Amino acid sequence: MEKAKSLLRLTRPINSLMVGLAVLVGTLATGGLKAIGKPGELLLAALTGFSLSAAAMAVNDYCDREIDAVNEPQRPIPSGKVTPQEALALTAITSTIGLGASAAINPQALGVALIAWILLISYSTWGKKRGLLGNLMVSGGVALPFVYGGVLSGRMTASLSFALVAFLVNTGREITKGIVDVEGDAKHGVNTLAVNLGPHQAAKAAAALYLTGVASSILPWSIGAVSYLYLPFTLLTDLGLILLSMRLVQDPSRDTSRTVKNQVLILMALGLLGFALGSLS
Repeated sequence: MEKAKSLLRLTRPINSLMVGLAVLVGTLATGGLKAIGKPGELLLAALTGFSLSAAAMAVNDYCDREIDAVNEPQRPIPSGKVTPQEALALTAITSTIGLGASAAINPQALGVALIAWILLISYSTWGKKRGLLGNLMVSGGVALPFVYGGVLSGRMTASLSFALVAFLVNTGREITKGIVDVEGDAKHGVNTLAVNLGPHQAAKAAAALYLTGVASSILPWSIGAVSYLYLPFTLLTDLGLILLSMRLVQDPSRDTSRTVKNQVLILMALGLLGFALGSLS
């Protein structure tokens, strides 16, 4: 049982569930209530998102096992609860499930899923040390579920507006994570903004991206992609991002950055809920 819990933790289930939900939101946002008439495709789409995210998380921990021994020694691999070989096996299994689920929908869905898989695996194996480029690769992987949903529903405009907001906010979060991990990253040659420019400049860059995401959050409403139910969730999310941006710039310490990183994830989930409810009405 302990092994199963550690393997599950390796997939970062909350993050992966959010990716699966993002695929559903991308589909529902463009297809509306009609999309609910295809529960089989919706289930396969969500399974694709969850599984490919789980694969990316597992291979990321495999590649980062030495860095995590410094930054996050309690993670499954450095703590000895999961072996590197088991992490690779989990990556292969979840990758197969995710790509297989997308292939069962249609060739276009498989094509987008393959792009997402290549992007996420490339980041873990070589992109992470590329600093901002690596951050952009991760955020591209976060935004692609909305594009995937647009492919399934046949309407892309709404999905692209959601993808833009997710891309901007997640890039800010990735830069914030770099502040948290700056000590281990510097030791292992990971060229994040925090390593190259220092925590203060990295915090300003992250805050700028959060605030740009806030400004972009009006797009789904302005193009008529969502109902009024979208607004309260988005306003709360935007307010939270503004306050966290101010806090991060004022105190870009490791502890504060970790708190901001974790709270931004919660705000992203809240915003995702707003996308979903606003799309169904």
